[in-house]
Amino acid sequence: MDSSKLPKLPGFSFNDPTKTNFHKHQMFAVRDGHMTESTKFHQENASPQLIDELRNSMTQLAYNTSSGKPKTPDNVAIPRNPPAWIKYDRQVLRFNAYFQEPVHESSTENFRVRKCVIMFHLDDETTYVTEPRVENSGIPQGVFIKKHRIPKGDGTYFTWRDFALKTNVNMYGRVFRIVDCDEFTRNFYEEQGIDLGSGEGFPDDRFDMTRLMVNFKQPPEDAMDVKEYNEVKLGGGHPNRNLRSFVENDRKVLSFDVMWNDTSYDGGIKFYKMNYYLFDQTMEIKELRQVNTGNETFPMMLRRMKVPKAPILTPCPALALRNEEYYIPNDLVLGNTIQVYGKDLLVCDCDEYTKRWYREELGIEVKPVHIPRSKNIMPPNPIPPHNGYGTEEDSIGNVLRLQPNAPKPDMYKMFDNDQHILRFEAKLVSSNPEDELGKFILSFYPGDDTIKVYQVVDKNSGVVGGKFLERRKFKNPYSNQYYQQKDCVIGNTLILQGYRFLLVHCDEYTFTFMEERPSEYPQASIPMILRKIMGFSRKYGSPQEFLVLVLRNIDPSLGKNVQYKVFLEALEKLGIKLTLQEEASLIRKWNKGSQGQYIINLEEAYNALINA
Repeated sequence: MDSSKLPKLPGFSFNDPTKTNFHKHQMFAVRDGHMTESTKFHQENASPQLIDELRNSMTQLAYNTSSGKPKTPDNVAIPRNPPAWIKYDRQVLRFNAYFQEPVHESSTENFRVRKCVIMFHLDDETTYVTEPRVENSGIPQGVFIKKHRIPKGDGTYFTWRDFALKTNVNMYGRVFRIVDCDEFTRNFYEEQGIDLGSGEGFPDDRFDMTRLMVNFKQPPEDAMDVKEYNEVKLGGGHPNRNLRSFVENDRKVLSFDVMWNDTSYDGGIKFYKMNYYLFDQTMEIKELRQVNTGNETFPMMLRRMKVPKAPILTPCPALALRNEEYYIPNDLVLGNTIQVYGKDLLVCDCDEYTKRWYREELGIEVKPVHIPRSKNIMPPNPIPPHNGYGTEEDSIGNVLRLQPNAPKPDMYKMFDNDQHILRFEAKLVSSNPEDELGKFILSFYPGDDTIKVYQVVDKNSGVVGGKFLERRKFKNPYSNQYYQQKDCVIGNTLILQGYRFLLVHCDEYTFTFMEERPSEYPQASIPMILRKIMGFSRKYGSPQEFLVLVLRNIDPSLGKNVQYKVFLEALEKLGIKLTLQEEASLIRKWNKGSQGQYIINLEEAYNALINA
């Protein structure tokens, strides 16, 4: 029994026991560029009658499970209106168009004509715009709008009915003017019952006309030049009309200062340098460059040429000689006004050689015309404030130079004072009473004028001591100058990064350092302090009377050894006020006490003052 005639129901199908390959076969393939279905592995028992029926190209059997009658295949009728992709396959409408591109900041043109080709594909209603490439145009040309369906302003897409000659088409904000089309496009519209009419030409492009005139070979400026050229070419002699002037006046140039009063809105008084060449009677006018005038400067106002007094117009300049009168040195006397192509220039001054030439050659004594000139004062460039990174000298080096150099220290000062350190005891001046209890050691380095502050604390005080301010240079906020060696004396207040430090004392090394330099530290020099006190004795009869008056202000019951404050109070009663540094220097010199008691001997003080 043939198993193929059994119905495909469970129990009626049997597997081949000899079959060993159960994989899925590849049913699809690509042949001749088309995707097809491979029937190599189809195992069907087709009857000869079925094969004959399949060979018939007009019918196709389709079995019905109920009747088994053949039916008519689908999609065998030819449509009455074929689709566009079949009817208009590879049919393109071609239009010649242009658009105007504005040109800014140009003295030769306001707009430029850009020629394009609009191609409309009928099969899918897509539009393609291209711009033919022009050699040496300097414009990126080629594909202007890629092929796609271009929408209109109302949301619909462009069709072939939207294109016509002598009309404007707006594509993405760019207005194209259609001027012509090809023969196929014209025939297509005639078949549709539309007459496109005659086209129009492209407008004249001023840029193209300018380039054409530049490349156009102009005729000779004067007929005499052509005549001389032909004579020399045929072997004739070269005319030496200017040979004598060349020999006598070669390299002789008259230099003038001229002024032009520009009466336009953006004008004003402008000065120029005019050079007159005696050899060929030509002149040139150069602009004088001025800084920050707001005007565009050019190297030359007038190139070297002969300048006519009054231009003469002829009907045909190329065929007739123009009898023009040019400027000569007699016309350029100081005070005269010359007209150079519409500009009235006043000759106001000249150099010494020009004055001497006029005096020796023409017998004219020229006098300059004084015209006040505004002085352009260059404002200084402000130096930006220090940003806090690095030292201020490094930042200024970046501002003043493109390639900054490292700041150069004062090597002589460093070698002389680098081994010295001036240490002062300071206290913090603050509105907070707890801050004033702190003790600080301020160290000044005379070698480079740097300052370092160290905080001294007691044990178990709850305050973290140590380095308070890093060693560096500090500026006085009032004078905006760095603190120097003379600023570090007892009684002065230094403001360091907003902290106010009052110098109350210094060590023995610092006292010795200041006393050895009385010119730098007059407040630490004992002779100068004594002379300052005795300077008040001029108001009295003699120095002895002055000192006796000072001693009378001291209680006699105190004896010869008195407290230093008592002596200072006696001086203050006479109007003598000493600084803290001067007081510290006198105490160091006259102190007879110990353990913090400042006692002086009046007899010793009297002898020191009387001998000052």
